Amino acid sequence: MQLGANSVLFGGYDLDTAFKYLALAGYDGIELSAIDGMSEHLVLGRWREIAPEIKRLSAEYGLALLAMEQPSQDPATMEAAFQAAVEIGIPIVNCGPGGKSDDEESLRQTIDSLGTLAEMAGKYGVTLCVKAHVGGAIYNTPTTLRAMEAITLPSFGIDMDPSHIHRAQENPVEALRAVVHRVKHVHIRDCKGMQQGPGIPEMQANGRGDIDLLGYIRVLHDAGYTGPVDLEIIGAKEYPVEKCCIIAAESRGHMQACLQACQAR
Repeated sequence: MQLGANSVLFGGYDLDTAFKYLALAGYDGIELSAIDGMSEHLVLGRWREIAPEIKRLSAEYGLALLAMEQPSQDPATMEAAFQAAVEIGIPIVNCGPGGKSDDEESLRQTIDSLGTLAEMAGKYGVTLCVKAHVGGAIYNTPTTLRAMEAITLPSFGIDMDPSHIHRAQENPVEALRAVVHRVKHVHIRDCKGMQQGPGIPEMQANGRGDIDLLGYIRVLHDAGYTGPVDLEIIGAKEYPVEKCCIIAAESRGHMQACLQACQAR
């Protein structure tokens, strides 16, 4: 498994800051945030201008470019994301499901949209992943399985985030077992409680919450998963850089300890 972190943790700072401190924390790679409003990192409207700098930073700091997160399913935005991914060398583009929970028509529309985007991703030679998201049309294991059944393209995969599954009142370890054969990316963070949001950034740090992340990583290891495991901490845009660094380092230490406990490292 490759341990990475989404640059959105450093959303209040430039990309050089994100690369520098994630490298110092010992991560293998980085997931680039293309999330408008949460960062000014991979801004898709000017990706051609930004691409050379991203490649330079990756080489300078020795961080692999593991994935990109871009939440919109707008076809033009997604095509720009796929084009940027090809140019920069990013193999995976992650998105959210959108839509509305417990609404059959919304779920069908979401699955149709994802299927079309997965076809586009395949033409560009990249992988589109979607994760279950609180409040979205795909939000738990049954709805994830519906998407997996409908979209069989090799350019489509599941991005598993235990915090969203936990807040859907499910056991993330058991949920992962049901879908792990189609998992191509993992967003990881902890969560205290089962409220709507994931909590303040500090409590999203691995080891701070209620989720059995050791059991989660053990399922990944037992299944032979070797892809990215990217920390995703939201809400820290106004944090001083020292707090962002502490969250990154604490979480990476927990992830490393879990891998060692599973004899995966």
